[in-house]
Amino acid sequence: MNRSNLMQAAVEAAPAPRPATIRTADGLDLHYEAWGSGPPVVLVHSWALHGEMWRQQIPALNDAGFRAIVFDRRGHGRSGNNGQGFDIDTLADDLAAVMDQLDLSGGVLVGHSMASAEIVRYLSRHGSDRVAKVVLLAPTTPCLTKVADNPLGLDAAVFEQGRELWKTDFTQWVADNQAAFFTPQTPRVTADWMISMLLQCPLPVALATSRAFTGVDFRPDLASIRLPTLIMHGTVDASAPLEITGRPSAALIPGAKLTVLPGAPHGLFLTHDREVNQAIVEFARS
Repeated sequence: MNRSNLMQAAVEAAPAPRPATIRTADGLDLHYEAWGSGPPVVLVHSWALHGEMWRQQIPALNDAGFRAIVFDRRGHGRSGNNGQGFDIDTLADDLAAVMDQLDLSGGVLVGHSMASAEIVRYLSRHGSDRVAKVVLLAPTTPCLTKVADNPLGLDAAVFEQGRELWKTDFTQWVADNQAAFFTPQTPRVTADWMISMLLQCPLPVALATSRAFTGVDFRPDLASIRLPTLIMHGTVDASAPLEITGRPSAALIPGAKLTVLPGAPHGLFLTHDREVNQAIVEFARS
């Protein structure tokens, strides 16, 4: 057997690389990636996106001596999808599976938008033993729906009307709302990259996860947090306006720090990545 054949035989005999996955309680595989070494920072992605959205944060965390861990929510990216389990409790349990199976402790949980709901429900449901600090970027907490003691919220019918539009033409809805997610200075290629990621999300998943975080009152969850918490929010956030979300969320968490970024939209992790990255690193180190 010649050298070429020997090499081919060795390749065929070698075991295939095992995918990096976490197994959920109902048997789904969640894709995850871990970059760098050091204390863990777990990045939980936004509604309808997946772990790749954090590409501007991962190198900054690695350079600062942190291990960056990202995973795709069930039904998103490269994770499994069984058409169910999109309620906030199950999603919080999925986050617990990530923390437990990777045996993470003493790290920082970072979430953007919808992920804030998953993180605070994870903490109230599973405790904070594995977590040292929390960072919420443009959170959708504490309560988006208007109720008697929450006049700042929107009527539930408004959210449902929006979801009906998605059923008609989700792509057009995304196009109509794209500009508000970014700033006028955001490169077109950057915006297109992120929007293409969003459009990969199956519509039934987008609908179910939207209902999961818009229809739940997270005020008790926030009030129960006893960890150092940083909330970052932009002044021109059209998706989760500061006065409805970030500011009242910070007021509910004892000792929380609120950092407001002038001119930052909902996509601040891209449009203001330097400020966001610096704040996360300094807060994690403090």
